Amino acid sequence: MFKGMGGLGDMGKMMKAAQEMQGKMETLQDDLRNMHVTGESGAGLVKATSTAKGELVGLDIDPSIFNPDEKEVVEDLILAAIKDAQQKASDKAQEEMSKLTDGLGLPPGMKLPF
Repeated sequence: MFKGMGGLGDMGKMMKAAQEMQGKMETLQDDLRNMHVTGESGAGLVKATSTAKGELVGLDIDPSIFNPDEKEVVEDLILAAIKDAQQKASDKAQEEMSKLTDGLGLPPGMKLPF
């Protein structure tokens, strides 16, 4: 089609692919805002729910742990559940991103967006 124009035809394909990838990335970012993951601690006594983007959206605490003498234990369980949810959110985001970037030929472990 672009005979005699060197690699410009390939450049057009690359630009089109980049635009498609940008659209897919925007869609993925929206999807990650709507995906929820739940982290827990204390054998499920404390549960934290966040979006796959890492925004905390819910906290569920079993009433049986409300003992004033164990305030620090409760605080630790809450923090542990939040950290678990954040880690799961990060893992989910990476998993979804890798689905999108598998066909790009990028080196394994390369994280996007940059």
